[in-house]
This record gives sequence, C-alpha cells and structure tokens, in this order.
Amino acid sequence: MNQLRTCPVPVDLSRRDFLRRTLAASTVAAAASLEERALLHAGDQPAAAPASSKMPTGKIGNVTISRLICGGNLITGYAHSRDLIYVSPLLRHYFTDTKILDTWQECETRGINTMIVHPNDERAVALYQRYRKERSPRLQWLAQATPDEKNMAAVIKGAVDNGALGVFLVGNQGDRWTFDKRVDLIGQFVELVKQQGVIAGVGGHSLEMVQAVEAAGIKNDFYMKTLHSNKYWSARRPDQTQPVIENYATDNYFDLDPDKTIATMRKVTKPWIAYKVLAAGALQPQVGFDFAFANGADFVCVGMFDFQVAENVALAEEIVPKYEDRHREWFA
Repeated sequence: MNQLRTCPVPVDLSRRDFLRRTLAASTVAAAASLEERALLHAGDQPAAAPASSKMPTGKIGNVTISRLICGGNLITGYAHSRDLIYVSPLLRHYFTDTKILDTWQECETRGINTMIVHPNDERAVALYQRYRKERSPRLQWLAQATPDEKNMAAVIKGAVDNGALGVFLVGNQGDRWTFDKRVDLIGQFVELVKQQGVIAGVGGHSLEMVQAVEAAGIKNDFYMKTLHSNKYWSARRPDQTQPVIENYATDNYFDLDPDKTIATMRKVTKPWIAYKVLAAGALQPQVGFDFAFANGADFVCVGMFDFQVAENVALAEEIVPKYEDRHREWFA
C-alpha cells in the first residue's frame, strides 16, 4: 500500500492523456490499435470538420445516397460479439443520447448522408426527430423493418411518417420468409412500401433470399445483402453447416460463401447495399471496404463509433474510385 501511495495518479487525467503517456512509454506504441490512435488525437481537431466534397454517392430511385452508410447496430446497443456478453451493455452505456447525435453529426459533416435504424426503436426514432430539429434536416434515414404478416402496413407507414426515405425488410426476416417458402410476403412488403412513395428494399444474410426474390419477379428497388471475406481465424468451424439464420449468433460470419454471392450478384441489376462487410468487427475497414466495392457492392453499411468516422470516410473516398471499372457494373 505504501508503495502505491508514492505514485499518485492525477485526478484529472483523461483517458486520452493516459493513453498518450502509456503508449509513449511503451515499446509497442507503434502497434496501437486504430481506435487507440484515434482517441489520442480526438481532442486535437476542431469539433466540426469541413464537409467532405469527395464522398462518392449513388442513386436508388430518386434518392442520392453516400456510398458509405452509417449502420444502426452499435448506436442502438446491439453487438454481434459471440460469448462476450458485456459488449452490448457497454455499447448502450457509451452511446448516450448526446453521443448518438454527435456521431450522426460527425457522419454528416464528413459526407455520410444516410443512416439506418429500426423503426420500432422508439428511442432511435425520437433522436432522429431531435437531430432533424436541433442539428440538421438533411440526414437521411433508411428504416430496417421487422414486420409480421399482420402489421406490415402499420410498420411501414410509421417509418415513413417519421421521416424514412426508404424501408427495407431486415435480413433475419428476409431469410426466414425465404426458408419458410413465403416469398409472397416479401412481395407484399415491397408493394406496401412502394405505395408509401419511398424506395423499397429486401435484406438477407442468405443467398437463397436474393435468388428467391429474383425468381419471383419482385420489383424491389435494392438489396441489403451481406458480403465479406472469410479470411479470418474464426470464420468457419466443421460443425457450422446450417444456414446463417439458424446459427449466426454462434460466430461473427454472415456470408457463408462470398464467391457464390459475388457470382450471383453480378447477374442482379438492382442496387446492392452490402452489410457485415467487416464480418462484425473481424476485418479491418481497409480490407472489408476494398473487398466489398471490388466485388460489386454499390454501397456499404457499417456501424461506427464517432472516433472511427473520419478514417472510414477517408478509406471510402480512396477505395471507391479505384473500382470505376469492375466486373459488376455500378447500378446506383
């Protein structure tokens, strides 16, 4: 105890200061994570950076959308973290109301003009309304809906009434209705969204979803389909043979066969928003973004902490122009 008292820690030592001092004294400072390095410099920049003029955009219907879209899982405290049971509560503690508003503002300031949240997340929807009133009316919202057969119309109308410029069927539901051979429900969903005058999408982890929707001739405006490389240590185990929807919580992989996804999507002429491009945090953004855009994605949806936004934007602005000419043409 006496030894500890000889080295008091200043009570005003911030986490950034602690990291700076610790890493400066460490022989492994050069190996600091991207997040740690971002935190070290978080206070060194102006609060509001100039709006990006280089962020590439595309159009779905008549809606102009940044190639990089802010996902909603982190913001709403939903983490794919396997057996790390503390991660979702940690996210909910980190993302206070103010932090969510600040994260959206950082995204918009740097050129990301669209975010995604659930329309049945009352807190997120209320914060979006607050953001539009207090910060900016320009941030766009794509609603990922989880309706059932009876409440589809109400869920969709509620999202549109709250400002959503598009509504898509969340991936788990797109997969489930596909495997249950209820593609007719997907068609009903798309038609109800279109009746509201906004863009309509269908999401899924499974390639079977895309194949079934295309075979049925459903006129959705875009797909939300997972895409990521499986070149990371936990990507596969011999016992993981069921469809993703049946075991996706077991591990952080969401595209069982990316080669088949890439080959199939080359034949699809609708815009494609790729998600889980970082395999739920298993891949670095440089790797995940490059893989997605090189292999046909028109947009990528990525959950981000506020201190990751600047780097993610810079990567998107660097990577997208490299693939102006690629095997799958740009459909947005």
